[in-house]
Amino acid sequence: MAFFEDLSRKVQDVAFAAAEKGKEVAAIASEKAQDAAETVKINVAIAGEQRAIEKNYRAIGEWYVSELKGEAPEAVADIVAAIRASQAKIAELQGEDVPVEAECADVTEAAPEAAPAEAPAETPAQE
Repeated sequence: MAFFEDLSRKVQDVAFAAAEKGKEVAAIASEKAQDAAETVKINVAIAGEQRAIEKNYRAIGEWYVSELKGEAPEAVADIVAAIRASQAKIAELQGEDVPVEAECADVTEAAPEAAPAEAPAETPAQE
């Protein structure tokens, strides 16, 4: 019976060692999964900030083009011309006959038309 007890003890030792190794592998896998999740979280945050930067650059560019009333500076003349050509093409495709400069103008700067002055209505006198 000593043989079976010895064999039983060895099987238990192997099973215990396998269980310990399994725990180590699980801990390493969990740590790697957490690292991967943290990396994804950081990458998503970076991508969000890059989108915010691009949005702000776009807003600056749109404002700048809308501020150009006449000729654009030589450094950006080609780009502004391409933008205006694209805007004209869009207007043409939409069947609109809108001048491109009007599309580029800032609406808040447009002077409101003067409303005709009306005399205030007289209130009836109370007796």
